[in-house]
Amino acid sequence: MTVKVLIIDDSVMMQMIVSEIVKSDSALEVIGTADNGMDGIEKVRALKPDVVLLDIEMPVMNGLDCMKRLKLESKAKVIILSSVAQVGSAQAIEARQLGAADVIAKPSGAVSLDLSAKKGHVITQAVKNVAGV
Repeated sequence: MTVKVLIIDDSVMMQMIVSEIVKSDSALEVIGTADNGMDGIEKVRALKPDVVLLDIEMPVMNGLDCMKRLKLESKAKVIILSSVAQVGSAQAIEARQLGAADVIAKPSGAVSLDLSAKKGHVITQAVKNVAGV
């Protein structure tokens, strides 16, 4: 079974980095990307991912508002991947309360060029864990 992953992040650079991390594991497949929560909801409806990697700070609709809508529309598991989701932060706590399966902090801000080196294995393992693989 291949786990279908949708990446929602307003940074094209982060979409590319996260995509490469996900693609590095043969059990995972990137089925799409979205630039904001509103676009993400549309992509979830159309693509039916197993797991959504979701940023919090985005234009149009932020990640927490997106999660509220996704809970009503999809069974996809949500993993927050955000620079504002540090352990114990208000955003991380709210994401957990909204049903996030995991919360992973980007190590170096909104555009973390070192994400693969510092958190790549953590991300792929979290996706597989929440998908039951």
